[in-house]
Amino acid sequence: MNRIVSPTDWLEARKALLTQEKALTRQLDALRAERQKLPWAKVDKLYIFETPGGPKTLADLFAGRSQLLVQHFMFAPDWDEGCVGCSLGADHINGILPHLENHDVKFIAVSRAPLSKLMTFKQRMGWRFDWVSSDDTDFNYDYGVAFRGGAQVYNYREEKDLPADLPGLSAFYKSEDGAIYHTYSCYARGTELAGGVFGLLDISPKGRNETGGMTDWLRHHDRYDAATTACGCGKS
Repeated sequence: MNRIVSPTDWLEARKALLTQEKALTRQLDALRAERQKLPWAKVDKLYIFETPGGPKTLADLFAGRSQLLVQHFMFAPDWDEGCVGCSLGADHINGILPHLENHDVKFIAVSRAPLSKLMTFKQRMGWRFDWVSSDDTDFNYDYGVAFRGGAQVYNYREEKDLPADLPGLSAFYKSEDGAIYHTYSCYARGTELAGGVFGLLDISPKGRNETGGMTDWLRHHDRYDAATTACGCGKS
């Protein structure tokens, strides 16, 4: 239990916190502006993805739009289902998908698992976004979410003994002449950008209520009544 006070004292405490919240909002606005100023890197490498509509290039995945958001969804080729942390982010997409697509933004998930596994899991979860397999390409390796052993870089720092797959989000832009540019990537807790549930938990009385990260509570949305465990996708 927190300290119990009168409504008047609560209001004073809340107004004091509001001052800090407004300062943080201004800092986030400034950070968003700096993010938009990042330089872009041209993508010259050819990637061919396996999709329900046949092989497609990275350019094809834009589907007529100039902006592409990629969820690097943890789903290794030998897994039977996708990561629960990545699934949590994906659970948010159905409702916002029309808003993204009508704002010139295509959202797509990319994983290394075979397309047949992705489609089976997608149907189970009830998701509507496009999902493609990058298993025969270097895409996930080149964008820092898949690893072949030894010292590797994840979240812009060198790590050892990384798992084969980790989560991430990447953004790309396609110009009118067809050139593609990598504009942004984030990893680890940066992927909370795709999970609005965290914002709601943060204002609930117990907050995120975690001691061991998401593994404390998170499950696939159809598994909350089952004795399953969550994967450790909440690495900071």
